[in-house]
Amino acid sequence: QVQLVESGGGLVQAGGSLRLSCAASGRFFSSYGMGWLRQAPGKEREIVAAISRSGGSTDYADSVKGRFTISRDNAKKTVYLQMNSLKPEDTAVYYCAAAMVYRPTKLDEYDYWGQGTQVTVSS
Repeated sequence: QVQLVESGGGLVQAGGSLRLSCAASGRFFSSYGMGWLRQAPGKEREIVAAISRSGGSTDYADSVKGRFTISRDNAKKTVYLQMNSLKPEDTAVYYCAAAMVYRPTKLDEYDYWGQGTQVTVSS
C-alpha cells in the first residue's frame, strides 16, 4: 500500500508556471506506475500525465502536451508535474495517483489516490 500527499498548488496568472509534487510513503514506490489527474467543477476526472515505474516512459493528454512535464525520483519517492504556460482551462483540483501497472493509461487502473491540490489560473 502507498500513501500520497500532493503539494504545490495555488493561484497563478495565465502564462505562469507551477510545479506540483507528490510525496509517497510506504514500500515499493518504484513498483507503481504514477499519474497526475485533474477534475474541474462540473467535469469528469481526467488523466493529465502518466509515467512508468522507472520513469523512462511518459504519456500526456493532448490538452497539455508541450506545456506539462511529469517526472519522478524513486530514491525520494516523489513524482512531479511541471506546468508551464498555464491557461484558465487548467483550473482544477489535481490528484496524484498510483497504479500497480507499468504505465497507467485508464482511470480504473489507479489504485491509490492523494487528497488533491487546487490549481487556479486567472485570466
